[in-house]
Amino acid sequence: MAFPEPKPRAPELPQKRLKTLDCGQGAVRAVRFNVDGNYCLTCGSDKTLKLWNPLRGTLLRTYSGHGYEVLDAASSFDNSSLCSGGGDKAVVLWDVASGQVVRKFRGHAGKVSTVQFNEEATVILSGSIDSSVRCWDCRSRRPEPAQTLDEARDGISSVKVSDHEVLAGSVDGRVRRYDLRTGHLFSDYVGSPITCICFSRDGQCTLVSSLDSTLRLLDKDTGELLGEYTGHKNQKYKLDCCLSERDTHVVSCSEDGKVFFWDLVEGALVLALPVGSGVVQSLAFHPTEPCLLTAMGGSIQCWREEAYKAEGGAG
Repeated sequence: MAFPEPKPRAPELPQKRLKTLDCGQGAVRAVRFNVDGNYCLTCGSDKTLKLWNPLRGTLLRTYSGHGYEVLDAASSFDNSSLCSGGGDKAVVLWDVASGQVVRKFRGHAGKVSTVQFNEEATVILSGSIDSSVRCWDCRSRRPEPAQTLDEARDGISSVKVSDHEVLAGSVDGRVRRYDLRTGHLFSDYVGSPITCICFSRDGQCTLVSSLDSTLRLLDKDTGELLGEYTGHKNQKYKLDCCLSERDTHVVSCSEDGKVFFWDLVEGALVLALPVGSGVVQSLAFHPTEPCLLTAMGGSIQCWREEAYKAEGGAG
């Protein structure tokens, strides 16, 4: 006789604070996991970028080379390179091991709010308040971008990249998706300035947060609204949102000091995680585990599920 399949375990949400790291770099503007989730990057208002092992709480390296505060960063698929963008309008390519600046790309007319590598880390995509997304070829010596996407009517707040698509969210209230294989542009109007966008992990949906304190889940291909998530506060700041590691929950920063978790399918608010008394400025979800990083003020917090036991028995 056939036994019934065991029910998949209910996803556990990270709600146990493991560590708080004082980053020592002024206000932390963004926190980002690297591709495998072993390390994280923090972007500081003191012009530095820092690389950490967040579970151990150890600082691995500091990267200095920006002329103004660092607003976003990303790591390459092989962890050998970093890219960052900031208030100095520059996009910087770094060598992880040496800490040296490899290239500095200049061309944006305003601060660079968002950066991403493509999958092969041969191109950096940067979005700026100058309303453009620029594509910089890391291997070319040419100073100008390989391509400029300038359809937006206001600043670019968030850019994400898949193997053949570029997703760009703008303050003009539109999500634009560029299909690089066909050369087509698709645009969905949300109606409120967009603060953050991301792909679902299965690549079928896009999650969009905007300044009307609402997150929307859209079908990537049709633009159909699949879900709305409310309860958090986002009216003034560029705050991060994401999906949990198994696409089961929608996660968002909030201006009232909490991180909100909603059930993706049902839309119900599951958890409002208290982080502190300020604005939760940034967050990052581990690619494969229930582990969350949050940034508030000058520190980051590392969260795990309740059952988590730290290696070596240390809490």
